[in-house]
Amino acid sequence: MRLARFVIVVAALWLLAAGGLAFAEQRKIEVEAWEVRINERQPIAQVIEAMGLKPGMVIGEVGAGTGRVTVWLADAVGPRGMIYANDIDAAALDHLRKRCLKEGLDNVQTIVGTVTNPKLPLKALDIAFMTNTYHHLEKPVELVRNLLPALKENGRLVIVERDYDRSPHKQEATTKEDFIKQMDQAGFKVVTIDTSMQEDNIYICLPKGR
Repeated sequence: MRLARFVIVVAALWLLAAGGLAFAEQRKIEVEAWEVRINERQPIAQVIEAMGLKPGMVIGEVGAGTGRVTVWLADAVGPRGMIYANDIDAAALDHLRKRCLKEGLDNVQTIVGTVTNPKLPLKALDIAFMTNTYHHLEKPVELVRNLLPALKENGRLVIVERDYDRSPHKQEATTKEDFIKQMDQAGFKVVTIDTSMQEDNIYICLPKGR
């Protein structure tokens, strides 16, 4: 009995130490002041886990902006992975490039797209991703449809978007029904809706026919 308790205690201490090391490793990335509040609403570690990200993956982030999530994605996929950071705002992407240089992240390539064409490389992505972007899209169906050619055979689309029914910010939210309908029009089917966050849903989508 004493031996069993000793093993449990040692295992618990090891897990705490491992968790502390992982947290310390994550802390190396600088969080900009404006990002603190939104990161509390959308814990990045939770998003990364839900999207199924693994080291070595190739991710295309639509609406990457100044890189609030991009830098964490780049750190998570590691040197064998790649992040294609898309936006229509060239100045925001310039800030992102400087941020990656400061963080020592050399696995991020920025791409200036259009309102309907993300200009991501063909058949390159394990995951196409966007967060806090979907409700801003001028032509969401057209843009999402143009993500299809960029996905690998087993690629998927992950979108984090405020839920209209749960968020007080209705102007920055989408109902589940509208989202599912628009994904269908764009050639995707919603296979999972993660509602574990307070205001936001994490939608996992696959190309129709798979």
